[in-house]
Amino acid sequence: MCGYSLIELTIVVGLIATLSAITAPPLLTNLDDFRTAGAARHLSARLQAARMEAVLRSADVALRFTATPGGYTYAVFQDGNGNGVRTRDIQRGADRQIQAPERLRDQFTGIDFGTLPGLPPIDPAGSPPGDDPIRLGSSDILTFSALGTSSSGSLYIRGRRTAQYAIRILGESGKTRLLKFDSNARQWKPL
Repeated sequence: MCGYSLIELTIVVGLIATLSAITAPPLLTNLDDFRTAGAARHLSARLQAARMEAVLRSADVALRFTATPGGYTYAVFQDGNGNGVRTRDIQRGADRQIQAPERLRDQFTGIDFGTLPGLPPIDPAGSPPGDDPIRLGSSDILTFSALGTSSSGSLYIRGRRTAQYAIRILGESGKTRLLKFDSNARQWKPL
């Protein structure tokens, strides 16, 4: 008679359950980190595309970040009156929207702009982000000029678990730099 006894099947099922319980949390943490890194790279590419739009159009092009109940949105605007992209000019229609608003969480489920509690500053002499993931000075508008320069600041992207990334925008060059927060070392590391 071929087959397995109830005891043998119970032991195998128990082993599978134990191995699953051991491997699932690290697997989920790695998946969260992978997805958050993808979102950070995606947004960095969107920023560089806006920079190239500004150069091609010979006009200021900006991303405006807006907090909504469903998460942050960002939309791309072009300066229409030569004084830079401003909230007041957007409201009046002088600075027009040139791309539809987007949300990170629409493309990367569970990922959005945010910060881990107690997150240290990127630069040792800088100030910590607190609970403001859009750090662009006193504005939530990131502007790129026709020369390829930009306003400067940092955008913080958080995953569902402990994944934390930041995009630094370097004003003089308009380029971006991706950083990952290492929670074990409690420090930011470049990608």
